[in-house]
Amino acid sequence: MLRQDRTNPSTAVSNWRGRHDTPKAWPSSAVSTWLNGGLFGAAVPLTAFGGIITQYEDSGTTYRVHTFRGSGTFYVASGTADVDWLIVAGGGGGVVAGAGAGGMQTGTGFAVSAGTYTVTVGAGGAGLGTALGPGTVGSNSVALGTTSTGGGGGGGNSSSGAGGAGGSGGGRYGGGTAGAGTAGQGYAGGAVAGGDGGGGKSEVGSTDADGQGGDGATGYGGTASTPLYAGGGGAGGYTGLGGEFAAGGTGGGGAGVQAASAGYGAGGDGGGGVPNTGGGGAGGQSGPVAKTGGDGGAGIVIIRYEVAA
Repeated sequence: MLRQDRTNPSTAVSNWRGRHDTPKAWPSSAVSTWLNGGLFGAAVPLTAFGGIITQYEDSGTTYRVHTFRGSGTFYVASGTADVDWLIVAGGGGGVVAGAGAGGMQTGTGFAVSAGTYTVTVGAGGAGLGTALGPGTVGSNSVALGTTSTGGGGGGGNSSSGAGGAGGSGGGRYGGGTAGAGTAGQGYAGGAVAGGDGGGGKSEVGSTDADGQGGDGATGYGGTASTPLYAGGGGAGGYTGLGGEFAAGGTGGGGAGVQAASAGYGAGGDGGGGVPNTGGGGAGGQSGPVAKTGGDGGAGIVIIRYEVAA
């Protein structure tokens, strides 16, 4: 005997004469909805693998978290869920000026179901000798249809001294221009004379003499705390003239060196961005005894969703 529900699963239950109990309660419901549990049960819980899996409770809600510190695969074996995500790109490499942080984006409500989702975590850009520039841009991070842009490199001790564009822009050196940021991901680098800090997620890079990198922004991780990501790199000092303090921005930005108040040869290489924060690399010491800017910190991808307590 031909089963009507198999040949036309969208037919309303009230039109399917093979049963007489369900139509009385839900006469307009489609058979496909009834067969898939839409009337009698909740959605199938998500079973997923990939990354470092942790779980925590925050304000009464239990989250399961998949943290990708390197590229990999988010594999959903069964079930469906709306997931939150955080995608941070790699930070830029410093030169004399600090580099920009990797672009940072967050979102909610991305629907996943059984299948494979590729996750790409961007590496940080390499720091360069301070006579060069701009520094190397960080690599993009990509997941769930969203791309965060790598941070711009810092400006070098050259005729241009321009900072590179990126998720957040690199700071400029001398008469150069600061690197532009990407809307919704970060800000431009610092833009005053001298070595300047790179841009961060939450603010522009240094706009005063201290060369500090722009601060990052809060995200989420595997605990109820709110870690910071995407801080810009601090500027380097100048040998023989005395460098200003050049801290990295909160959220993983590398710290620039503190040059001596007199004499060549003091100071050193710029600090690197903190791994898996997308922090920008700091500028290194400039002048006749030039050093190297810091490398940008690698990015990170975090996927989380609510689970039953």
